[in-house]
Amino acid sequence: MNTKGAITNFIEEYFLHFNAASLVDAAKAYEQQLNNGSKMLVSLAGAMSTAELGKIFAEMIRQDKVHIISCTGANLEEDIMNLVAHSHYKRIPDYRDLTPEDEWDLLEKGLNRVTDTCIPEEEAFRRLQVHIYALWKEANDKGERYLPHEFMYKLLLSGVLESYYEIDLKDSWMYAAAEKNLPIVCPGWEDSTMGNIFASYVLKGELKSSTVKSGIEYMTFLADWYTKNSKKGIGFFQIGGGIAGDFPICVVPMLYQDMERKDTPFWSYFCQISDSTTSYGSYSGAVPNEKITWGKLDIDTPKFIIESDATIVAPLIFAYLLDM
Repeated sequence: MNTKGAITNFIEEYFLHFNAASLVDAAKAYEQQLNNGSKMLVSLAGAMSTAELGKIFAEMIRQDKVHIISCTGANLEEDIMNLVAHSHYKRIPDYRDLTPEDEWDLLEKGLNRVTDTCIPEEEAFRRLQVHIYALWKEANDKGERYLPHEFMYKLLLSGVLESYYEIDLKDSWMYAAAEKNLPIVCPGWEDSTMGNIFASYVLKGELKSSTVKSGIEYMTFLADWYTKNSKKGIGFFQIGGGIAGDFPICVVPMLYQDMERKDTPFWSYFCQISDSTTSYGSYSGAVPNEKITWGKLDIDTPKFIIESDATIVAPLIFAYLLDM
């Protein structure tokens, strides 16, 4: 008896060649990883939170189809910004036609554009700033230190944002992750808006830089997690390129080569959704086989690359895995 949903059946019926076939192959291999008891890391680059991936990604988290996340600081905060300020966002479908003067007008209105969507500064950034600062300050004064995502989890679970919620809570992937205390790695957090705000308080002498743990501590945290959870394999599902993918995938050669733990297994699955063209010197556009030479993937690791828009591909793969 077929228990698959309409979307899954449609994909299997019509996605037969080229990038469409790669999507199906990657989804099936992801599903097989889970059936084998393997864990799965999902990395989020780009503006996937502002693209409202949380509407389906949160359910992936709730159904234990994601076991650890690596994301940029932007994705970490922008899911929460969408949660508390959604009605103030402005969509600009003709963004390709904007002049520099149009862009300046958006700036003066406090609207920071991400492709076709503008994030409202006052309702999003500043609304969170008041409450996250209180948590930073409390930890700072007590001599306590936490990772960036741990502060975000505290913020969400404290309830102080409840009066601001503007979308269904089930559509926030960060809230789903906070409820499960899901491991997160957030390399390069300093270049996010909240990272910039934190740095400003350090410059003003109000907070110590050490109050928020560093990227090196994220790497050591990930090394411990990988070592404890890799017995049946850990897969790597990468959305986009950049630091969100580059940082965590390096934990394997670090453990194997630098720590000389020769029993460290390679990543057991690899898939990247990217529209980066394969070219000379483009890490984000590098084909998976190149990662073999860096000690990240094995010869037999299932490898997939889907050259397409992640805002289209990722929801379809997640729908497949959720039997939608």
